[in-house]
Amino acid sequence: MPTAIEIVKRLVIGRARRSEELGETLLPKRLALPIFASDPLSSVAYATQEILLVLTLGGLAYLHFTPWIGAAVVALMTVVVLSYRQVVHAYPSGGGSYAVASANLGPSAGLVVGASLLVDYVMTVAVSVASGVDNIISALPSLAGYRVLMALGFVALLTALNLRGLRESGRLFAAPTYLFIGGVLIMIGTGLLRYVLGDAPVAESARYGITPQTGDQGLAGLALVMLVLRAFSSGCTALTGVEAISNGVSAFRKPKARNAANTLAAMGVIAVVLFAGVTTLAIITDVHIADDACRLTGLTDCAGYTQRTVIAQLAAAVFGGSTSFGFYYIQAVTALILILAANTAFNGFPLLASILAQDSYLPRQLHNRGDRLVFSNGIIALAVVAGLLLYGFRADVSSLIHLYILGVFTSFTLSQTGMVRHWNRALRAETDHVQRRRHHLARAVNCTGALVTGLVLVIVLATKFTEGAWLAVVAATVLWLMMRGIRRQYDRTSAELAVTDPRQDSVPPTRVLAIVLVARLHRPTLRALAYARAFRPDHLEAVTVAVDQESLATLRRQWHEFDIQVPLRVLRSPYREITRPAVEYVRSVRRDGPHDVIAVFIPEYVVGHWWENLLHNQTAFWLKSRLLFTPGVTVTSVPWQLSSATGTRRPIARAPGSVRRGEPPNEAGHPTAHASSRPPGTK
Repeated sequence: MPTAIEIVKRLVIGRARRSEELGETLLPKRLALPIFASDPLSSVAYATQEILLVLTLGGLAYLHFTPWIGAAVVALMTVVVLSYRQVVHAYPSGGGSYAVASANLGPSAGLVVGASLLVDYVMTVAVSVASGVDNIISALPSLAGYRVLMALGFVALLTALNLRGLRESGRLFAAPTYLFIGGVLIMIGTGLLRYVLGDAPVAESARYGITPQTGDQGLAGLALVMLVLRAFSSGCTALTGVEAISNGVSAFRKPKARNAANTLAAMGVIAVVLFAGVTTLAIITDVHIADDACRLTGLTDCAGYTQRTVIAQLAAAVFGGSTSFGFYYIQAVTALILILAANTAFNGFPLLASILAQDSYLPRQLHNRGDRLVFSNGIIALAVVAGLLLYGFRADVSSLIHLYILGVFTSFTLSQTGMVRHWNRALRAETDHVQRRRHHLARAVNCTGALVTGLVLVIVLATKFTEGAWLAVVAATVLWLMMRGIRRQYDRTSAELAVTDPRQDSVPPTRVLAIVLVARLHRPTLRALAYARAFRPDHLEAVTVAVDQESLATLRRQWHEFDIQVPLRVLRSPYREITRPAVEYVRSVRRDGPHDVIAVFIPEYVVGHWWENLLHNQTAFWLKSRLLFTPGVTVTSVPWQLSSATGTRRPIARAPGSVRRGEPPNEAGHPTAHASSRPPGTK
């Protein structure tokens, strides 16, 4: 009969799948695109906005840098996509940037990439969900007070959907992704057509001015350069998630590398078109947005004014206002795609964590597949950390965005540098002229990618470090150190467990001494004695700790009445301790016979409810936890199932010796032995 927890689990994630069904979970390209590319596709909803927010710090005068910054982001995205296509073909087994850096730059560089990407995946979930909630609030401002609760609810929903499996989540996420792509393309096309026809759409914020945060004197020289570079680094959020496809090549149908590369190319083309179109529309409609609504001039009540997101203002301008069908459609699909963009991380994080666990850098449990053949432990771990981050930062995009993209550009730079070394090695071994030309071209692409992404990494560090990016650096550093420590622990354990001399390791002990720990005489005690005798030890004895003299006298009397043919040793305990005297006695026996094996048998209750564990087995737990650290000692729990564990009621038993004394049955129902049918080990 399934328990309530099992029923709920099956309702949420579905039936368990056999290992042989793994091939059925592989993805066709039409499902792989929304699963792995929803993050870079959705970033067009806020990447342009991040550029404008930074430029307006200097006032409206600096918005003319927007097209140049947008063009630089498009060029960078093109280079990165082309570079990662090389990664997919060169490393078709998956692992992406981590595999490339580890193979070509060494394990330490690979760990830097792994730690950076894990942190970035967590940030992807937090930023995407928070941004999606922002767009919902743009359409329904009355929900602003439920921001954090909505964000945590969406993370829980995404977790449940991903635990159902890749194909299942892909089917659910495909429609919103394609609806978003189609809706934004229609919005861009309609807006550009109106502009060409002389009816250019105008944003609702176009009539507002913006007070410069930098003062009225304007910016020049280094300050202006830093402002532009900071805006560019904020716009580079459009590149987050590009590497996810290279990490998840193993999830594609065969031919895996070709399908992954084609999906990556399709993602790159769509993302470039959407980002360029949204940025162009933002310039045409003259969108004005500031980090603080009170910096907008012309507002009567800035404190009560809620700024709509850039994409919301574009939809209202293009489709005829904030009550039009087109506006609500764009807001709905944008909110959906932004929330589902976190799905890129829900697939990338568990896959990368599984590879790191396989290489002994993370706990091995992260490499195990769950009931639905997905890496369930990685999915749950990502959800918990991202949820804590959303709660701690109150689901505020502006606060979270500064922790973003640092990790992804670290992995971009190291992986492209590693690919350059990969092609150098391939060129030294290749003699075919056609292949050498291909290798030279591929190396040029990856070299360009390494230089450009390295420059962006420096810019991101310089412009965002003091604004909160240092937290991401600290988190990645701590994770890097932790993974190295885990690897050292696994290596030490493997070295200790390795067989060096089979003959020496398999030498039998001189003697086996069995000790049964006894608190009082009842049916579990007699079962433990019988179980220990079945092992045919060289010596068997029962040991009890005398905490209470009255209880000791009762135990001795019952031992004599039942004529137990096992010597009973009493350990004195003047301070009423149980664990220490028992452990010290076992260790003393071990010292007297260093080549002997001491087998300790502990009677233990098996209960059916969690709260019953608080009432039973506490002494047994502490005894086992101490004895397990003693060399040459084995600990065996002898279970006794209480009625709550078996679902049946045991008959009321009589106390030992009650039949001979003519006593009535024990109304308390304690599980003691019946004198007329004694268990093994008694006469």
